[in-house]
Amino acid sequence: MLKPQLQQLSQSTKTLIPSWNTNPLFLASFPINILNKNFRLKKKNNFKVHHNYNGANTTKAVLNSTEKSTGVKAVVTVQKQVNLNLSRGLDDISDLLGKSLLLWIVAAELDHKTGIEKPSIRAFAHRGRDVDCDTHYEADFVIPEDFGEVGAILIENEHHKEMYVKNIVIDGFVHGKVEVTCNSWVHSKFDNPDKRIFFTNKSYLPSQTPSGVSRLREEELVTLRGDGIGERKVFERIYDYDVYNDLGEADSNNDDAKRPVLGGKELPYPRRCRTGRQRSKKDPLSETRSTFVYVPRDEAFSEVKSLTFSGNTVYSVLHAVVPALESVATDPNLGFPHFPAIDSLFNVGVDLPGLDKKSGLFNVVPRLIKAISDTGKDVLLFESPQLVQRDKFSWFRDVEFARQTLAGLNPYSIRLVTEWPLRSKLDPNVYGPPESEITKELIEKEIGNYLTVEQAVQQKKLFILDYHDLLLPYVNKVNELKGSVLYGSRTIFFLTPQGTLKPLAIELTRPPVDDKPQWKEVYSPNDWNATGDWLWKLAKAHVLSHDSGYHQLVSHWLRTHCCTEPYIIATNRQLSAMHPIYRLLHPHFRYTMEINALAREALINANGIIESSFFPGKYAIELSSIAYGAEWRFDQEALPQDLISRGLAVEDPNEPHGLKLAIEDYPFANDGLVLWDILKQWVTDYVNHYYPQTNLIESDKELQAWWSEIKNVGHGDKRNEPWWPELKTPNDLIGIVTTIVWVTSGHHAAVNFGQYSYAGYFPNRPTIARSKMPTEDPTAEEWEWFMNKPEEALLRCFPSQIQATKVMTILDVLSNHSPDEEYLGEKIEPYWAEDPVIKAAFEVFSGKLKELEGIIDARNNDSKLNNRNGAGVVPYELLKPYSEPGVTGKGVPYSISI
Repeated sequence: MLKPQLQQLSQSTKTLIPSWNTNPLFLASFPINILNKNFRLKKKNNFKVHHNYNGANTTKAVLNSTEKSTGVKAVVTVQKQVNLNLSRGLDDISDLLGKSLLLWIVAAELDHKTGIEKPSIRAFAHRGRDVDCDTHYEADFVIPEDFGEVGAILIENEHHKEMYVKNIVIDGFVHGKVEVTCNSWVHSKFDNPDKRIFFTNKSYLPSQTPSGVSRLREEELVTLRGDGIGERKVFERIYDYDVYNDLGEADSNNDDAKRPVLGGKELPYPRRCRTGRQRSKKDPLSETRSTFVYVPRDEAFSEVKSLTFSGNTVYSVLHAVVPALESVATDPNLGFPHFPAIDSLFNVGVDLPGLDKKSGLFNVVPRLIKAISDTGKDVLLFESPQLVQRDKFSWFRDVEFARQTLAGLNPYSIRLVTEWPLRSKLDPNVYGPPESEITKELIEKEIGNYLTVEQAVQQKKLFILDYHDLLLPYVNKVNELKGSVLYGSRTIFFLTPQGTLKPLAIELTRPPVDDKPQWKEVYSPNDWNATGDWLWKLAKAHVLSHDSGYHQLVSHWLRTHCCTEPYIIATNRQLSAMHPIYRLLHPHFRYTMEINALAREALINANGIIESSFFPGKYAIELSSIAYGAEWRFDQEALPQDLISRGLAVEDPNEPHGLKLAIEDYPFANDGLVLWDILKQWVTDYVNHYYPQTNLIESDKELQAWWSEIKNVGHGDKRNEPWWPELKTPNDLIGIVTTIVWVTSGHHAAVNFGQYSYAGYFPNRPTIARSKMPTEDPTAEEWEWFMNKPEEALLRCFPSQIQATKVMTILDVLSNHSPDEEYLGEKIEPYWAEDPVIKAAFEVFSGKLKELEGIIDARNNDSKLNNRNGAGVVPYELLKPYSEPGVTGKGVPYSISI
């Protein structure tokens, strides 16, 4: 570790002012006779100043009066913080004495004569002026003529509290300013004596690392990997792996609070960041839970930014608003008595008398919490989602039900039907007959008898939402839970000549249970029979709950948040901060680990928001593990391969983007492929610049270790799969990186920022079905009640009042863009701007994203595109790159930051 020390020349100099401090104000505070003695010593002995930092090769800095030198000034920009601790007074004294930060300038190259590291030059930085929300600290250095270029800066924080250092600018060199981008928390030396290392903005492959900082590059990675021992502390920056063993309360006496470990042979799962919390007494494989969930310090929201950042809003909702809702719910199973009661959520609100007016929630979640001055009381008042603003009854119609599979919240599930008849792959001895009850005759009747089923399949006219085999093994488990009813489901759609989808049939299946055989029934749209029409509406409610759960657990949580965390950990453990691929990926990882930790704390944990409000209940995250094991493939996370795997596209070099879509008007795919190509071109330009020769890929030891760790550790439960891409050529790297940045940007934006627009009015996307179909083994009384009160039957099937309002509340904040959101291509990173070639490539990237804005606007105004244009239709804007703050249904940030 790096521990700078001052080399003492002799016993007589130990009590003198440190000879490396040339600040005149600092010198003036010492008695003149001591200063004169020191100066006499310099003249007599040609005084030498020694500086070193401990490392593999201890070096000494020697500067004598005959050497030529250059004076330079370093300005360190530090974000202002609120410090109300007792240490504030001590830190103020440090600032007053000019001892706020101790800096070392490290030479880029070794001494060509000795072959060892050149002397580092050190100085204290004293507090300067405040600029907006920042404080400048300034240090003066005397640099020897033969020092060469700067390779790195070392920082020791003399304060008792950490500092958020934004950047360091050194001015005075002949060749111009040296900029060092930090954007990092620097711990107090009282917490950790090791120095922080920051490299200059120029990027280097490992083989090209300047010789003077090669050791520092390796040592910094060792620090970030840690030793895998002990509980992590809040100020640490250690990245390590663990399984998901902290979602339940293993030591609880309540079995309902316990959850299985996710990660391993039985329940494969990506790895999360290791926290090192104590293991459970009752289950040594599980980790105890606590109010503090460690994430590496630089992954956490910054102190000032969090005041407006969406993550703070999420925290407030989870820890204040949701408990307040639960406290006023007299009956957690109470449903909505009628549809006007649902409408009242948007014009009357929910009383929240338990909220503390001093909590600041009125400012944090102003869309939700209306202050007394607005309404005369404290209420949770929802804003009308875009869907019902445009067409209040759109959710009722089949055309909208079908449209949203292509242009809604979950465009990742619709698949092409490639064979007939439909047949389950599950064990018939356990789950019953595998043949579907959706018959050839029914399909041909629904499509008007002008095509046979075989012709429709051959012409790629039939599509399916297939949640049959994934859900059927959980049906009996979920149905044992109170207030949730689950079936396996299949929904068939027909592609009309107008380019829209028409739903033809829904099949719901219950496997054998107790002494009952398998039950399954098929429902179809029925405009001429009231009973059939209401049964169809109820069947749609069940399917929509399946799609909502799959969307939240798989398309959203698993495929973006969860699967990205291993990429982040591996990137920080194996790629140096000066590696060009680290710097390409870094913006795409901001705050993801922090939001994931919040999710483990209160969203996906035992009895959290997801379990209490979505259909799988306590099996929710376990179900995502089953989906990971059965469905997830890295190679198919790339958008073109995803579309091909679902039968929605085939390769065709004559078509735009090299793909021919099975459904030409597929808004998610249409816009997504343009964005994919823009991202890929940017990544291609970047990678080809740093890897002009193929052999540089295989010889890059950091890059190879990074990819190996992602496959074998972060996604280790999939390590033996044959589909992992190789990493031998620049094209291999381009494909891998483009896939990762697509997942964090385009994929996440498509499944996240429309959540309130489409699911804020929950009848459009119920998260749970609470009652069985009236046709499943009904008693005479049950059937009579349904026949007399079908609307009430639908309302009883919908989520309860507390379930609906909790989900609406969290979806509102998850759909929100903070005022300081960082969108794709909006602002260039400093280390990209350092290189003229990369800067030019970024300008092209940014320009193409602006063009995409116009392309999407034009498509939304095209009356021929019925899946995104029409009376009351919500235009598809989820992949428009930019957005204003708030819940807008558009905007593609770099990272999964909410």
